[in-house]
Amino acid sequence: SKCPFTCFFLAPLVLTAFCFPHQSNCFETSLFLYSLDYITYVSLWLVHTLLYLCINCLINHTPYSQSTKCADRKHATVVIMCTMFVCFTLFHSRRVFISNLQKEIEKQTGYRSSRKRRSEAQYDYEVYHSLEEIQSWMFMMNTTHPNLVDVFSVGKSYEGRPLYVLQLGKKRRLQKKAVWIDCGVHAREWIGPAFCQWFVKEAINSYQYDSVMTRLLNQLNFYIMPVFNVDGYRFSWITDRFWRKTRSKNHKFHCRGVDANRNWKVKWCDEGASSHPCDDTYCGPFPESEPEVKAVAKFLRKHKKRVEAYISIHAYAQMLLYPYSYKYATIPNFNCVESAAHNAVTALYSAYGVKYRYGPASTTLYVSSGSSIDWAYRNGIPYAFAFELRDTGYFGFLLPESLIKPTCTETMRAVKAIASGVLKKCKTDREKFPYI
Repeated sequence: SKCPFTCFFLAPLVLTAFCFPHQSNCFETSLFLYSLDYITYVSLWLVHTLLYLCINCLINHTPYSQSTKCADRKHATVVIMCTMFVCFTLFHSRRVFISNLQKEIEKQTGYRSSRKRRSEAQYDYEVYHSLEEIQSWMFMMNTTHPNLVDVFSVGKSYEGRPLYVLQLGKKRRLQKKAVWIDCGVHAREWIGPAFCQWFVKEAINSYQYDSVMTRLLNQLNFYIMPVFNVDGYRFSWITDRFWRKTRSKNHKFHCRGVDANRNWKVKWCDEGASSHPCDDTYCGPFPESEPEVKAVAKFLRKHKKRVEAYISIHAYAQMLLYPYSYKYATIPNFNCVESAAHNAVTALYSAYGVKYRYGPASTTLYVSSGSSIDWAYRNGIPYAFAFELRDTGYFGFLLPESLIKPTCTETMRAVKAIASGVLKKCKTDREKFPYI
C-alpha cells in the first residue's frame, strides 16, 4: 500500500471521533472510512473494527425516545446492513495478483546459459539483461554495425560507472536532426532498458528493408541511452528488485538516492516532489545534483538546436505523456504535439489492440515538478514525451519476460510514428519555449 502504516491505526480512531460526539454522522463516517479502506487496501481487522464501531455507535448512541424508537431502530438496522454489505464486498473484491512474489523475481534475475553469448545472433532480446550485459551488448553493436552505430559516454554516475549512449543513424558529414531516447531512469522499470535494446535491434535489422526506418536512419540521428540510472539499475538486480532512485548518499540521513525524474532544473522540488531524502520522489539537495541528470542535461544543452524530440521510457500505466507535468496549462505548440501523440497511440494500438491514454502529464497522470520532459521542453525541444509502458497494475514492475516482445513491438510503432512526425516539420514557434 502507498498509504503510511499509521493509516491502519488512525482510521478506527477517526471513526470513533466522528461517531460518538456527532451521532447523526455515523453513516457518513462509515462510508468515508470505507473509501479510505478501499484506496489503501487496509487489513481485514480494520474492516471488522469499522463494522463493530458502526454497530456500537448506532445501537448505543442513536437518540432514543418512546415516540421515535421504532424509526430510529429501523434506521440503525438499515445502516448496519449496508455497512455489512460494504465490508463483505470489500473483502471479497480483493485479489492476489502474484501469489509467489519471490519466485517471479527469481524468474527474471535467475541464471540463464543463453546469456553467455558469443555473438549478436545469440543475444536474447526477450529476457531482461543485467547492466554488464547491456553495456557489453552496446559495444558489440558498435563493432558489428560501425556504419550505423557509435557508442560514447556522456559522463559518470555517482558510483563511477560510465554513462554510455548509442548514436544510431546513417553517418553523414552534415549534421542531422536528432531524437533522444532514454530508458531506465527509474531502476525497477526493467521493461525500459529492454525496449531501448529492442529499438536498436529492430532499427538495424529493418534498415534498407523497411522504407520508414530507412528514411528515419538516413535523415535522423537517434541517441539511445539504454540505462540512464546505471547505479540504481544494478542495485535492483543484486539487492532490491523494487529500487527506484539513484544511489547517491545523503549526509544527514541514512536513506540513499534521488528520484532522477524530479531532479531537473524546471520548477524544481515543487508540487509532486518531496524534499525528504527517504521518499521515493525525493528531488535531491539541488537541481541536477545527480551526476546522471547533470551529464544528460549538459549533452542535451549542447545539442539542443539539433534535437527535435525527447522521449523517456517508463513503466507502468499504458500512457503517453507530454508537458506540462508541473502545472495545468496548455503548451504553445499543443496542436503539433497532440497530433503526434494521437498518431503514436494509434500506431501502438494497431499491433495488439492495447489502448493507451495520452495527454498532458499533469492531467493524465499526476502533477510533478522537476521532470525531464518539462526540462526538455523548457530548453527548446519541441516534442517531449514520456511513455508509461505495460501494464496497468496486474504485474506492475514485474512485467513477465513473455510480454517483452509484444510490449516492445507496439512501442516501436509508436516511436516510429513520433520520429516520422518530426520529419514532417509541424509548425512550431521555438522562441516561445524559454518562457513556459
